[in-house]
Amino acid sequence: MIDTVVLDLGNVLVRWDPRLALAGRLPERDVEAFLVDFDFMAFNHQQDAGRSWADARAALATTAPEHLAALDLYLEHFTDAIAGPVPGSQDVVRELDDAGIRLLGLTNWSAETFHLADRAAPAITLLEDVLVSGEVGVAKPDPRIFALLGQRYGLHPERTVFVDDSAANVAAGAAAGYDAVLFTTAEAFRADLVARGVLLPRT
Repeated sequence: MIDTVVLDLGNVLVRWDPRLALAGRLPERDVEAFLVDFDFMAFNHQQDAGRSWADARAALATTAPEHLAALDLYLEHFTDAIAGPVPGSQDVVRELDDAGIRLLGLTNWSAETFHLADRAAPAITLLEDVLVSGEVGVAKPDPRIFALLGQRYGLHPERTVFVDDSAANVAAGAAAGYDAVLFTTAEAFRADLVARGVLLPRT
């Protein structure tokens, strides 16, 4: 019997694409060099795990100063990177709320920019609370964040669906005992919930 759903935020409830903060502001070759060749995703994961942006910039100035302009633009135009709600997800969250399912968030997100999230995806305001990796200093798929999730909210993992768009995070959630689901689309997620016996209003 599922009584709780824990949702990732980025690309589950709110669209996140760092390229949107840079496109048209830097030559495309510089955007590619920063996002792909430099591996921005690995760099950004350290922000998710609690590193400050000031410390990140200082590190970049030492190791790859050619990308400082890209980093500054990304931060200056961060709201462009969170490009509104993921289609259909807000409807599923509302259905879950109407059905009396407990709703929580578990997100890899910098503590310094998280306050901008719910402006881009109002469904976040329907969640009881969000565990933000940057605030607690540990990020998915580290098993410690799943242990903290359960402890903080008194969860029964076997009665909790955890949904994320990252296969690595889904595997980590499953290893922690959660009923973990890989998010692809809102409709597919809704079908996954119904298959688990969650009675939604549209069922």
